[in-house]
Amino acid sequence: MFETPLAIVVAEDDPDDRFLLQQAFRAVVAHAEIEFVENGLDLLKTLRRASLLPDLVILDLNMPLMDGRQALREIRSDPLLSGQRIIVLTTSFAKEEEIACRAQGVVDYLRKPSSFTELVDLVGAVMRLVLRPVFAPDRPAAGRRSQ
Repeated sequence: MFETPLAIVVAEDDPDDRFLLQQAFRAVVAHAEIEFVENGLDLLKTLRRASLLPDLVILDLNMPLMDGRQALREIRSDPLLSGQRIIVLTTSFAKEEEIACRAQGVVDYLRKPSSFTELVDLVGAVMRLVLRPVFAPDRPAAGRRSQ
């Protein structure tokens, strides 16, 4: 289906969650390059040094150094990164956080499931979403940088 693997960056500070996400992606996606970063600062560094934006960023909100909320604001304020597709994956049930993230153009706001089976199902749903073109008209498509 794809000549090159999907590129996904996951910003998640919890080592157990990173391991489970890696295993869930392996169970669902045959061709994906997944890079993990542990905080928002590392996420911004990764995105800014990339020649092409990843197909997707999965963003935890509660991380050290720079949390996901601040990283999302930084990404959306950077003209080279503002078109990045982002899905928030969090334990937060705070409706105001979901509203704030959606207002900043995240593709989806998802809560971390409580079982590995549910995580695999969630990753499958995320991948179906990623494989569909989802572009806001006022932002450049992911995978391309504005010149």
